[in-house]
Amino acid sequence: MHRLQQTFFSKGNIFYRAIAITMIVAVAVCLFSLPAAAKNTYRITDGDRVLIFSTDATNPVDVLDQAGLALGKDDTYTTQESGDFSEIHVKRVQMVTIDNGGQILKTGTYGETVQQLLTRLNISIGESDTLSVDLHEQTKNDMVISISRKHYATETHSKTIPYETQYTYDDTLPEGQQEVVSAGSDGEMRLVEEVVYVNNKETSRETVTSEVVQEAVPEVIRVGTGHADAQKGNLTIGDGVITTESGEVLTYTGVKTMLATGYSCEGWGRPGITATGTVARVGAIAVDPSVIPYGTRMFIVSDDGQYVYGIATAEDCGDPDYIGGNRIDLYFDTVAECVQFGARDCQVYILG
Repeated sequence: MHRLQQTFFSKGNIFYRAIAITMIVAVAVCLFSLPAAAKNTYRITDGDRVLIFSTDATNPVDVLDQAGLALGKDDTYTTQESGDFSEIHVKRVQMVTIDNGGQILKTGTYGETVQQLLTRLNISIGESDTLSVDLHEQTKNDMVISISRKHYATETHSKTIPYETQYTYDDTLPEGQQEVVSAGSDGEMRLVEEVVYVNNKETSRETVTSEVVQEAVPEVIRVGTGHADAQKGNLTIGDGVITTESGEVLTYTGVKTMLATGYSCEGWGRPGITATGTVARVGAIAVDPSVIPYGTRMFIVSDDGQYVYGIATAEDCGDPDYIGGNRIDLYFDTVAECVQFGARDCQVYILG
């Protein structure tokens, strides 16, 4: 034992012992410093966020996971070396909706201008089209880009010209009876129109030219106005019964004394239409409907019996300032007959 100690601590061995200790210390220093030297430093750019992060990971996906910036399903990244850092640029997918003239397209982008996106998708913008955003605007998540597609068309089509109905009056026909003298037929017009469509929906239409191809032919209807002429005659009015000159027997349920005047549609150039929608004619008279309801049938004769208007129906009304209360207006074919009749007190028999 003494000999070993003497050998180890001899002057020759002290030198070797010092070298061994130095080497052990150097190895220990290297071993302890290895973890620190293995750290990698990254500058991560994620949108507006910039992060300096150190890790022993080398895979960018792992680096982002450790930095709390994990990639989504469609996210991506780029890398580059920059001085003392490794650069990682995160590209988050942006979902953009494009309404292309009514056709909806959803697509992903990683940050580009609207023009770049549309060019990449081969979507062009025409001179007449309208874009909802500026072409130089940067895309962003949930962005909606609407394109209104406008186009013009020249269209030719036919249009029906409805025929008119013309009325003539004939006192040889019974009152109210109608006969078709000649049938009517529709005409035809050809139109050339400029039409504007936006997203395939019509927004305006303008006629450029129109041409009558076939004239409409009016229908002619003869309307009977036959009635008892104003005259004396063998008219008998008894209790609830009227016997006319022709022998017709009418029954009545009441009688009113009313002031009667006359009116006519002569010179109008078209048939008059009553308040109830019928054609104005002899026998269709105007009343105050609160006194004599529409549809009431009557027999009218002047108080002195000198004028017999005959059977009439309440189908029209007049100006309330004139034909109101116990006033009636009798229809005549001509203005001259109205003047001749004037204003007379009449007995109005309400027929049953």
